[in-house]
Amino acid sequence: MPTNYIYEKIIVKESNVHGKGIFAQISITKDQRILLIDGEVIDAAECIRRENEENNVFIFWKDDNTYIDTSLTEKIKYINHSCDANCYIDEDENGSLILVASRDIQPDEELTIDYGYDEIYDECSCSNCDNKLDSAA
Repeated sequence: MPTNYIYEKIIVKESNVHGKGIFAQISITKDQRILLIDGEVIDAAECIRRENEENNVFIFWKDDNTYIDTSLTEKIKYINHSCDANCYIDEDENGSLILVASRDIQPDEELTIDYGYDEIYDECSCSNCDNKLDSAA
């Protein structure tokens, strides 16, 4: 793991959002790189097959025909959705997907991203979900 990530300071534990989640053990500053999103690189057809046949929900979109299956990873697969997410997915200078803080994050705070697809908003548990209202329109 490259030294500019804080992999060892991120833990998995029970989440109030859903199942398990990933949590910061330290303060994280806005725009800090947190985790490299690694896993098996698959194409669109294999992504669809795994989602449909294996109910695999641990796949990240990289581009139109490149996806990262994180189902065998120890941490990033547990990142939960929030419409008020404190992290986002970006690409680093090597073209790898990375998790980045979108604001300052406190110790013991759950790390979340906005999954960004309409179906998630139907199940979103946040109280004032603008996305849920938008997707119902």
